[in-house]
Amino acid sequence: MTITLAHSPDADDIFMYYAIYFGWIDTKDYSFENSALDIETLNVEALKGTYDVSAVSFGMYPLIKDEYALLRTAISFGEGYGPKLIRKKEAKLKRNFKVALSGKHTTNALLFKIYYPQARIVYKNFLDIEAAVLSGEVDAGILIHESILNFDTSLEVEKELWDIWLELAGEALPLPLGGMAIRRSLPLNRAIEIEDILTEGVRVANERKVELSQKLEAHNLVRIDGKMLEKYLDMYASDESVSLSELQIKALDKLFEIGYTHGYFDDKITTNEYLIPKDYNELRTK
Repeated sequence: MTITLAHSPDADDIFMYYAIYFGWIDTKDYSFENSALDIETLNVEALKGTYDVSAVSFGMYPLIKDEYALLRTAISFGEGYGPKLIRKKEAKLKRNFKVALSGKHTTNALLFKIYYPQARIVYKNFLDIEAAVLSGEVDAGILIHESILNFDTSLEVEKELWDIWLELAGEALPLPLGGMAIRRSLPLNRAIEIEDILTEGVRVANERKVELSQKLEAHNLVRIDGKMLEKYLDMYASDESVSLSELQIKALDKLFEIGYTHGYFDDKITTNEYLIPKDYNELRTK
């Protein structure tokens, strides 16, 4: 059975999937056809229902909840870090400053728009945001992915998205950024098997982190290497990425509540309602 699977080309998504790509995981009778696309493209394609399994921003999941279930694995959360709002060092931002964001449906866009309601937003590919700030095209921009680790010395951080998150959440919870969703039209037993395969892929990737990282570098599959790649993977692709914890679920519920309260979602949802029921196979055989 061929499953279309889409993920972003940033290092943590590549890392969490490629143990499967390199054949380190038993994929049973499944063949995974993977595509690497930037996260906003993935969000838009998820709204269209394009892929069987797709990486998505948690900040847009309620918009696709009826078509896609959330997977517990290949998740990215920030713990004291996350996307950064940057500007030139000498700049002073006005209330209606012009800002470049990486996409309308990203989690950072949701939190930014709530926190800075008067800002004038333009959307750009995340790889072009730093240059837009440097050129003066925009007053500020939010850096995501590997860009947060290495940006021009003439720029500085105006606000950490982590700090915005803590203020909006009102408590110390991990910052939900992105995860994987699976099409509801797939048979439930198939969805459970796919989630198990992807979970094993993330587990093995972490177990063989050094070997896999070297292999990704050798194949030119990642934009950063060496110590920077190691640091980035420790942030966003670790044992905490294997399966949603209760604390991460609590954080997701808070994100969905914030989006609903501020009018971005029509319904107030809780995470557990939209996960694949893992007890299905057990109940079916009773």
